[in-house]
Amino acid sequence: MILAPDRTPLTRDFFDRPVLEVAPDLLGRVLVRDSDDGPIEVRLTEVEAYAGEADPGSHAYRGRTPRNDVMFGPPGHVYVYFTYGMWHCMNLVTGPEGEASAVLLRAGEITVGAELARTRRLSARNDKELAKGPARLATALAVDRSLDGADLCGDPASPFRLLAGTPVEADQVSEGPRTGVGGEGSVHPWRFWTANDPTVSPYRAHVPRRRRT
Repeated sequence: MILAPDRTPLTRDFFDRPVLEVAPDLLGRVLVRDSDDGPIEVRLTEVEAYAGEADPGSHAYRGRTPRNDVMFGPPGHVYVYFTYGMWHCMNLVTGPEGEASAVLLRAGEITVGAELARTRRLSARNDKELAKGPARLATALAVDRSLDGADLCGDPASPFRLLAGTPVEADQVSEGPRTGVGGEGSVHPWRFWTANDPTVSPYRAHVPRRRRT
């Protein structure tokens, strides 16, 4: 018998753990995004861990700034950043408070609200591409910097919840280097994804930017 995904909201204790424990445990969980336009639910299939000041690939590697302040906790909040002057990306903050760690949500399957997501992702060729990549996921969910700091746990007015869903079995979790991370941070195998899932984004190695002459 196939059991329906668990609709129990995850509590702050889930996030108040080391980032490398939380990241693979997010696979199969269901992120709920509520808005005036209607709800969208995403089954998470791909994530990346960022370990703050100990991680050269992290936004918090050089310390606390107004931009990355939410990363320093408390856990169970949303960290949103703007990149390349075009795209937003969504992260979930992990604990303990005071240590800047977060998990980037890279991809997922839209299980509720695909029709709404299609209106925001007009370039998607099919529903598997609606949230296939971090910027696509954020666009489908209408995530921008105004949602930076939103609480996933205990705030009934929050636009986000994370449900227990159906966690992915350990033997179905793949891991490898993070996409687009260069330098010392490129060696960490901190990207986790559900094996053989069609919504997982393709891996791309870091390409250094060329300075204009």
